[in-house]
Amino acid sequence: MNPITKLTTPKQFVILLAVFFALCFVIGPSESNYLWRLPALFSGLPGVINDSVQFVMFEWFPIDVWDPDIEEFEEKPLFREITRSISNSFLFVITFVREIFLGGTKTIVAFTSWDFVSNNPWVSWPALPWTVIAGWSIVLGYKLQGKGLAILAAFSTGYIGIFGQWEPSMQTLSFVLIAAPVSVILGLALGIWGYKKKWVEAALNPLLNVAQTMPHYSYLVPVIVLFGVGDQAAAIATIFFATPPMVRLTMLGLKNISPDIVDAGLMNGCNRFQLLLRVQVPTARRDILIGVNQVVMQCLAMTVIASFIGAQGLGSNLMIALNSLKIGSGLEIGLCIVLIAVLLDKLSLAWANKQTDYFADLSFVQRHKFSLICVAILLVGVILAAVGKAIFAEDFNYLYIVPHNKGITTAPIWQAAVDWIWDTFFYGLKAFNEVLIVHVLVPMKEAYLGMPVVATFLLVMGTAYILTGIRSALIVGAFLLFIAFSEYWDRALITAYMTSFAVIVATIIGVTVGSLCAQNSIATKVILFICDFFQTFPSFIYLIPVIMLFGITDTSVIIAAIVYALVPATRYTVEGLRNIPPVLQDAGSMMGVSRIQRWVSIELPLAFPHIMLGINQTVIFALFMVIIGAFIGTTDLGQLILKAISDPQGTGIGITLGLCVAFIGLAADQILRTWANERKKTLGVA
Repeated sequence: MNPITKLTTPKQFVILLAVFFALCFVIGPSESNYLWRLPALFSGLPGVINDSVQFVMFEWFPIDVWDPDIEEFEEKPLFREITRSISNSFLFVITFVREIFLGGTKTIVAFTSWDFVSNNPWVSWPALPWTVIAGWSIVLGYKLQGKGLAILAAFSTGYIGIFGQWEPSMQTLSFVLIAAPVSVILGLALGIWGYKKKWVEAALNPLLNVAQTMPHYSYLVPVIVLFGVGDQAAAIATIFFATPPMVRLTMLGLKNISPDIVDAGLMNGCNRFQLLLRVQVPTARRDILIGVNQVVMQCLAMTVIASFIGAQGLGSNLMIALNSLKIGSGLEIGLCIVLIAVLLDKLSLAWANKQTDYFADLSFVQRHKFSLICVAILLVGVILAAVGKAIFAEDFNYLYIVPHNKGITTAPIWQAAVDWIWDTFFYGLKAFNEVLIVHVLVPMKEAYLGMPVVATFLLVMGTAYILTGIRSALIVGAFLLFIAFSEYWDRALITAYMTSFAVIVATIIGVTVGSLCAQNSIATKVILFICDFFQTFPSFIYLIPVIMLFGITDTSVIIAAIVYALVPATRYTVEGLRNIPPVLQDAGSMMGVSRIQRWVSIELPLAFPHIMLGINQTVIFALFMVIIGAFIGTTDLGQLILKAISDPQGTGIGITLGLCVAFIGLAADQILRTWANERKKTLGVA
């Protein structure tokens, strides 16, 4: 940034704010005044979407389909038959995987009949003993990363099994094991296609931007109409949600391949297909496998939300516990979700980072020792299950499958702790809640709702223009215009007020903590470990303690959003400060500046573009959490999206509201990311 810009930018912001406040003062509330609120020109959009979906699903392209129940052909719409076939296929595969873990008869019935199973009591698919799956997890952890990951696997599976959460955990895992591979394959294919064809990449980028900023709930509404309800619909919604990061990381990995590697492949006689599969994809393996890790995390993030449309497992049990205000049970179930998320996160990252020695001269036993160990674990587990059947003849066989809620439980302890906190700090928490709501949140909410639409456009577009230029200002204006022409402008302002408050607080705390921890290498490792740990938490988990402390209020949602959004603000601050070249720091020290002066004058300005990328992520995290917070009662866009899930005509509303939320996130992303990238180039740290 040149000296002239440094001088003029503050003056430009002062002028911008002065005009903004003048417009807010002059323009009073009036629905007939277009300077106050624009007409809802897009109010009919949800109806158009609904009519289009209904036509495609129930009227378009009827075909004759054989109905075995009435033994004749029946006319049915083609698209509905396709979606229902996809839905039934997913349900079959999920049921098959689930019965491998937990046993059952539905898979057998699919190839025979209910009469056959009923007439032959011996027909049943046996479950894998929980000790076998736990043992396999330990072996896999040891193979990928050694003792540390093996101990984590042992603790995680042991906790889940001993505490009686094995059955819902395996239901959740079966759901993830179907959604994740499909997301990976789909994302890999689209990523390769986008890498090969520039026009495909150009078409995919805006779709991926919208998909990655759409709230979780928005994926559920159209999926219900297209694919029904149940585990299969939840899996399909999860695939839509989890695929975008895989696409992006695949394209990124392929783009980062050195041209020399590609040339070497061509010189060795590879055709295009061989070059792709044997040279480019293996070379981009690490980025692609990090994409796999992100897919797994996204799938687990959807476990609770997917329960809204019938997904079985830990998510649905957590929802029941929260609805019943059983905080102890909710914390116990939430810990199971966290353990699965942390374990799968570490396993997938270890897989991504593991190096394979292709030239090692190993014997058969050395090459397959882990597979042989897994076979031995299977045999031992089956024997233990048989022994357990004799030992626990009159009770549950705890060496086979620990029944749901029949293991050890810590729920009473958690509940007692909650009750103690509530009884001890009730008046303090109540006073804090009231002060925050009455003196901060309500005035801030009223201030946002009191902004004329023209003033809002001026403030946001003006900020974009000053920081990033006319192009960004026009893009941001287009995003806002869609929201302003919808009938949800006031709801969007409420969402913006909650998000902005959470972002401000999370940024202040995150930058402060990150700056302090970045001064010491040990503190850096500790804070990054904490960030890694909290980043694996499914977003719903953050609602449990705040409901306990502050009840169903805006305070609960905002505090959950602050905690959830702290991770990127802290992580990017630490990384930005630690990546500053030591030469510049030494130069500052040689000039006699103190540590604080060096931080203010050298380190922070150089790291600020990277920190701004973290703040950009903080905005998206806070926005997502605010929308999810609709579950505990808010009056923002999230509340309407949640209502749309149970509305038979909610498809159009859900999609429109989802776009409104996505455009809020994309507007912030356009300003912050563009400005950060330009600053990096200016500073020579791009």
